[in-house]
Parts: sequence; structure tokens; C-alpha cells
Amino acid sequence: MDKWNGTTTIITGGGSGIGRALARAIAARGGHVTVADIDLAAAQAVAAECGGGSAAVQLDVRDAKAFQQCVDAVVQQHGRLDALFNNAGIGIAGEAYEIPTEAWARIIDINIRGTLNGVAAAYPLMVKQGRGHIVNTASLAGLGPAPLLAPYSMTKHAIVGLSHSLRIEAAAYGVRVSVLCPASVETPMLDAPPPVDIKDMPWTPDVRRFLTKLAGPPYPADKFAAEALRGVEKNAATIVAPARARMVWYLGRLAPGLVEKASAGAVAAERASKV
Repeated sequence: MDKWNGTTTIITGGGSGIGRALARAIAARGGHVTVADIDLAAAQAVAAECGGGSAAVQLDVRDAKAFQQCVDAVVQQHGRLDALFNNAGIGIAGEAYEIPTEAWARIIDINIRGTLNGVAAAYPLMVKQGRGHIVNTASLAGLGPAPLLAPYSMTKHAIVGLSHSLRIEAAAYGVRVSVLCPASVETPMLDAPPPVDIKDMPWTPDVRRFLTKLAGPPYPADKFAAEALRGVEKNAATIVAPARARMVWYLGRLAPGLVEKASAGAVAAERASKV
């Protein structure tokens, strides 16, 4: 029997990208998935793809009260919560000295506080249950430097630190914690413009082109989801994919100077594209 069969899972940012791929993969294995996204129509579309055991909910992860209500509603319906995927996030790219402070605040609110709101809502419940799995989406950019993506890298380092620390605390209560650290994945985020309501956003790099230079072409979301679920099933602490991302990670630990030099070359090439 598949380990996901009959499980109850919430996935934030489930309306597209990695969240959508995870939702589809878990549903295909017989799990009950609640697809949470700030875009309700997108969440509903993914829930429909997942089938009858899935549901959609509109959720802004910055709203702690709404996150708690989402978790409580799922538990009331299913009697438990087996897994929470804190996957919602945004990316902001550019020269650090040019990025306005409100853009930094926005990415902190969504990527860090949004994840904390999920942990605050689900972790106490899982402690009471004596089981459960919290899976936080970080990035390869949370395990090493990511120039021209400093706001994003900052938040993902925070998620890695939270996950590794909470994992040790949570083990005594039967709760597992893992962190996903992919290289670039084929998602809408690669081509997304800066938030439209943040004014005075300066030059931004071509994120797709830049990340391809740093760590290779984007990885298909469905393939990453399959690797991620295998890692979660094994209770891996840090799930890095694809294989080339693991190579970059290992190289960064063994020879950080080489990674720094290669990254500097990619930054110079991207800066040369400024109009």
C-alpha cells in the first residue's frame, strides 16, 4: 500500500508550480489533499485535477488567523492532519542596493512569516496527535549564495534554519520536519514580474537565464515532486534535487571559492544584458 494512501495533507501555494505537482502526486497515490492558494480559481482548478478526495481553499499565508482556520477545518473534516507542505512563496530579484525596502518586507512576510504561520497552526496539533510531517519549501539558494537574488536567498536560508532546528525539537513528539531545496524548477515563478503594487522596482535580471547559467536548466515540476515525496517518505532532513543540484551543494561546502567565482561570472554576464 502506498504510504500516501488515505493521508490528509495541506499544500500552500498549491495552485501552480511545485505545489500543484505535489498535490497531483499525492492525490494519485490515494491521499486527500487540500489545495490552498491566494488565487482561489487556481486552487480549485488543481483540486479538480486531483479528483474527488481533494478540496480547494483561498489562503493568504500572511494571515495567521486564516491559516489556523484552514488547519482546523481540515482536522474537523478528516480527524487529523498527516502533512503540511509550507510551499507558498515569491521571488524578488535584482541588485540589492536598488531593491526598495517594501519589496524586502513583502518577501519576508510571505516566505518567512507565511511559513511560520503554518508551523504555528499545525505543529501544536501534530504534537497532540503524536505524529505528522511538516515539509517546508526552501531552495538551493537557501544552502548557498544566490547573487542578484539576495532577498529570496535570505528568506530561504531562514527556512532551512527553521526546519533543521525544529526537526530536532519535534522528533521527541513523533513529528517529522523536512526541507525541500531544489535548484530552479519549471514554474511560473521563473518568469514572474515583480509585484505590481511595489513601486520603483529597478532593473531585474532574466531569472530563468541566470539560474540556468548557475545550476543548469529548470527541472520539471512533476519530477521534482516525485523526488520530494520519496525524500519525505524516508524522513530525509534536507531534500536537494535534481542530482546536479546536490553536486552544486557539495561543491559549495568543499570548495566555496570555486562556487563564488562561477557565480561572479554569471552575475557579470547578466549585468552585461542591462539595457
